[in-house]
Amino acid sequence: MSIKKNNQSALNEKAGISPPEITSATAIDQIKISRKKQPTAQELIDGILAGNITALSRAITLIESTNIVHLEKASEVINGCLPYSNKSIRIGITGVPGVGKSTFIEAFGKHLTNLGKKVAVLAVDPSSTISHGSILGDKTRMEELVKDKNAFIRPSASGETLGGVARKTRETIILCEACGFDVILIETVGVGQSETAVHSMVDFFLLLKIAGAGDELQGIKRGIMEMADAIIINKADGDNIKKAQLAKVEFNRALHLFPAKKSGWIPTTATCSAITHKGIDAVWQTILNYLELVNSNHYFIEKRKEQNQFWMMETIDEQLKNHFYNQPSIIKLLDSTKKAVQNNEVSPFAAAQILLDSYFKK
Repeated sequence: MSIKKNNQSALNEKAGISPPEITSATAIDQIKISRKKQPTAQELIDGILAGNITALSRAITLIESTNIVHLEKASEVINGCLPYSNKSIRIGITGVPGVGKSTFIEAFGKHLTNLGKKVAVLAVDPSSTISHGSILGDKTRMEELVKDKNAFIRPSASGETLGGVARKTRETIILCEACGFDVILIETVGVGQSETAVHSMVDFFLLLKIAGAGDELQGIKRGIMEMADAIIINKADGDNIKKAQLAKVEFNRALHLFPAKKSGWIPTTATCSAITHKGIDAVWQTILNYLELVNSNHYFIEKRKEQNQFWMMETIDEQLKNHFYNQPSIIKLLDSTKKAVQNNEVSPFAAAQILLDSYFKK
């Protein structure tokens, strides 16, 4: 009996469903950029100015890189975008873990996009000091906002930066503004000194609290309270409504103990529920009231100038540090010096001086 041979290989591709035609010019541009292995700085700049999210994401990845080779290209992208920045309101949002920051940001962000705003969320995820890993879970927590075409969520690992603030958040703000986002929300990890760093890069600082956490009468984390432009008692729903109202009264009393702000603004307290969305519109109105005041007395511009100067000094510190640790001689000497310190053969201060002497002799 003859067996008919099949000449076709099992590896041959079978005809399937034809892919849909792409009609969006933006989508086509995004595919072009995503397929390019290494887009030039100018291509990234052009893409960002055109509102291309792929170009924005790749540029942020570039400036977050610790590779010294990427520094020049990243600087070129930032400088190209800089003339198109400074056209947004920058809002810092902080609160202890469990206060509902992600839920609040999603509800607040959706409220803003419904008003026609373009919202960028820069969420800093805590990095493990042991494994150096980070969950980067904000995109999974903000399921509705991440699908919004007028929203952009960028979770960044905090790394080893003091206070947990992502190393390049300041530059990322510039890129997002150049891409057309007019509201930038910066979420802190809510621990350590991240609040101080975020306060130095935003126009309005929002502190989220919950009732019954035990800190209503603590005076309450004085440093953070002094920085806050508004305190919002979140989770004011269900059985918590009465507790939230009482907490609002206590926080309002505490705010009167602090000196007046240079802006002339008197910090406010309010309650809201990110679940029911009650009070979310009032938060935005509070921010608009603040903007009206600081624009009329010119404090807004003065604060931006101070921030630019602060950013310059921070960048100098950062680049000096990066340059130091990327020197071949330092890399070679550092390992043996660390071991000497661990074995008590040399003091940490003397070891540091040895490394610095080696660096400055070059």
